[in-house]
Amino acid sequence: MKKPGRDTSWGKVSQWYDTYLGSDDSYQMQVILPNLTRVLDLKPGERVLDLACGQGIFAREFAKTGAQVQGADIAPELIAEAKKYGTGIRYDIASAESLSFAQDASFDTVVCVLALQNMEDLPKVCREVVRVLKPGGRFVMVLNHPAFRVLKRSKWGWDEGGVQYRRIDGYLSGAKIFIDMHPGKDQKHDAKVQTISYHRSLQDFFKSLTGAGLDVTRLEEWISHRVSEAGPRQKAEDTARKEIPLFMMLEARK
Repeated sequence: MKKPGRDTSWGKVSQWYDTYLGSDDSYQMQVILPNLTRVLDLKPGERVLDLACGQGIFAREFAKTGAQVQGADIAPELIAEAKKYGTGIRYDIASAESLSFAQDASFDTVVCVLALQNMEDLPKVCREVVRVLKPGGRFVMVLNHPAFRVLKRSKWGWDEGGVQYRRIDGYLSGAKIFIDMHPGKDQKHDAKVQTISYHRSLQDFFKSLTGAGLDVTRLEEWISHRVSEAGPRQKAEDTARKEIPLFMMLEARK
């Protein structure tokens, strides 16, 4: 039996991640949080589980609405960072595949932000979410857009006609990708810090959700907030940002 807090790549970058999220110009603060706040429209007393909560940045924002918020993450290092903020939110060290701290039908809402792509057994995660959701409860997830942000198989391009485009070299095939957190730095092999991500197509997400007994009820696609500096490519770059979304939100109900 796997123990909560087993090896996790994100635990190794907990301090870096906390610093990154503290930036006011991050996608988390400028794109995801305002859109997610609107979508969730949390009410006082609503029971919310922030799944793979990291250092608790979204859990703390959810709690400001008066919702009863609980956070869970597999990485002890990230939970330790979350607890440093002392907001009174309960945090548990747990894999998303086995939320042993949670009773059946105990949450109105489960939220997972930019973390499903780091979980290996998506169908099992979805079944566990269904177990802890109340009847009629919702699972709201934010993903790096699976059609346009395909790790190591997508990138921006520029053609001679003055158009910036998104090149996609693969989409339907699933993949396990190892990502260097500090590319280009002179690191010893045994000190190299990597995270793991899993690419899945949109149909893979739908199959896992519906297979667990969830009905997908809402989908939104969110674009970047950033703008380019003045220059010959500014207009094309800004147009591409508005046309090609970075993130996708799915809502599924039990």
